[in-house]
Amino acid sequence: MEPGNDTQISEFLLMGLSQAPELQPLIFGLFLPMYLVTVFGNLLIILAVSSDSHLHTPMYFFLCNLSLVDICFTSTTIPKMLVNIQTQSRVITYEGCITQMYFYTLFVVLDNFILTVMSYDRFVAICHPLHYMVIMNPRLCGLLVLVSWIMSFLNSLLHSLMVLKLSFCTDLEIPHFFCELNQVVQLACSDTFLNNIMIYFLIVLLGGGPFAGILYSYSKIVSCICGIPSAQGKYKAFSTCVSHLSVVSLFYGTALGVYLTSAATHNAHSSAIASVMYTVVTPMLNPFIYSLRNNDIKRALKRFLGR
Repeated sequence: MEPGNDTQISEFLLMGLSQAPELQPLIFGLFLPMYLVTVFGNLLIILAVSSDSHLHTPMYFFLCNLSLVDICFTSTTIPKMLVNIQTQSRVITYEGCITQMYFYTLFVVLDNFILTVMSYDRFVAICHPLHYMVIMNPRLCGLLVLVSWIMSFLNSLLHSLMVLKLSFCTDLEIPHFFCELNQVVQLACSDTFLNNIMIYFLIVLLGGGPFAGILYSYSKIVSCICGIPSAQGKYKAFSTCVSHLSVVSLFYGTALGVYLTSAATHNAHSSAIASVMYTVVTPMLNPFIYSLRNNDIKRALKRFLGR
């Protein structure tokens, strides 16, 4: 790619969460355990569900997909940050930045879609329990996940191709710990109007659309639960949604908080720190949320670890 000053851009600088040298060991010591807990925690969920035939149901099939996406999500950003801290370098190559941006965009949208599919699964389970296994058949489950992957792939590919057409000049410092799409676009010295339009349009379409679907599903779920005559029945029905509802609240709450805060303050550094919540903390907490409140997962984990 040839930028406006006719020099080939070969690298960007990731400014990270802090530029203070004395804080780098602290950041490394904090993020390495968080990353390892995220990977091994989600991997345990996948292995426990896969090894227990009683958990080969649509709900746990989607949970395995969510765990896989969370592993990939954090692996896209955190390892590079840890390497840069260890090598005392902020450099990321142009190709590496585009690749990181592509996969980050892919997995954050895919995370969003999987959470939406899981809310639909809970809606069918509670509102149409007698037809649950007929509606949520293996073919539909596989199709829902496949469509989620395809839409995420196309969205990420579109953004990446549009960024490849941009020209970059001398300011190559990204005020973030990874190559976030919006931050990279803001560094371009060529016209980014179309890029910005597509970013906000697709955020509304691929972010707002699934979120509206989740809200609709839970409005129907609440309506059905209120119609259950016994208190025990209400509790049992609601308990099947608590874990998913907790993850949805954590993911959307932190993501919306990041973008609303950055839009209000225009402070990229504050946005980078806040984004840690949904890029690192939420994927790390997911295995705990699903295992601590779920007896089936607990039993499966005990059997798997007992082997």
